[in-house]
Amino acid sequence: MAPERFIISVPSEEDDPDAPLLASFSDYLRRVRGLEPKPREGVLLGGRRFLDWCRHHHPGQDIEALTAKQVLAAVEYRLSLSTTSGSRTAATSHIRTFLRFLYWAGRHHQDLARIVPRTPSWRLAHLPPRLAWDDVRHAIDAIGATTPVGIRDRAVLLLLATTGIRNGELRAIRLRDIDWRTGEVFVRRTKGKRDRVVPLLEETGAALADYILRARPRVDSPYLFLSFTPPVGPFKCAAPVSRIVRKQLRHGGVELGRVAGAHLLRHSLATQLVGQRRPINEVADLLGHRSINTTALYVKVAASQLAEVALPFPGGVV
Repeated sequence: MAPERFIISVPSEEDDPDAPLLASFSDYLRRVRGLEPKPREGVLLGGRRFLDWCRHHHPGQDIEALTAKQVLAAVEYRLSLSTTSGSRTAATSHIRTFLRFLYWAGRHHQDLARIVPRTPSWRLAHLPPRLAWDDVRHAIDAIGATTPVGIRDRAVLLLLATTGIRNGELRAIRLRDIDWRTGEVFVRRTKGKRDRVVPLLEETGAALADYILRARPRVDSPYLFLSFTPPVGPFKCAAPVSRIVRKQLRHGGVELGRVAGAHLLRHSLATQLVGQRRPINEVADLLGHRSINTTALYVKVAASQLAEVALPFPGGVV
């Protein structure tokens, strides 16, 4: 009765005057900056938001006429919409990258990136979100391994909880990356663009073997974990894996906060290992940290060990 309501209009370059510039920006990020597709999307979105602000507040003005005062006003607006130190840092970084591109491409005669202020961010000022290891263990034990979905989800949580791999690393694991004889998993496409090997515990290996033999869909795919939702295939983004983690943790009676996904299990494992007095460099190697300073964040939650090195309170105990 109303077919026009079901027609999806695809915006053309005439509808989006910024499309050619953003296409050049994307090519710059790929070829010059070497960004992968996922981080490139975030920077591109930051550039688009900056251009949208410019067109809304200064309609008809060409990008070559952009002034430092206008850039600072745009930065102030983006910061007013940010609620965390991480989002504020990302907002200014994306604008700075876009302005560097304009200067590099000859679209502006000044390098306006130099006037974008850096937002203060203290990386070690917070405690990492984590779960008690007993809660993680209870949630894994509560997963019913009687259905294909349950068998897969148990293997996913065990692999995340015992190796500390990231969401994207888990999705990139292929069947040939598992060395059953040595009990190791080859992890590709890490955050630091370095491949590494993580140990495969006996319980985790048994869960993976059970999933492959009894639950994994019999499709021609090299990837280990597959989605049961048609079309059957590997997970294409992080959201499905995060949903699996949240669902199974809630099923196990774990109260979840704002951060609840694969990274929550990674934080929990690191905290557990530090609490067991494992060498900090060993934990860093397992997590794939380039700098040991990144792993040092987990030392802050080892209260019993910190108490041993605490100095007496000046003046004595009141």
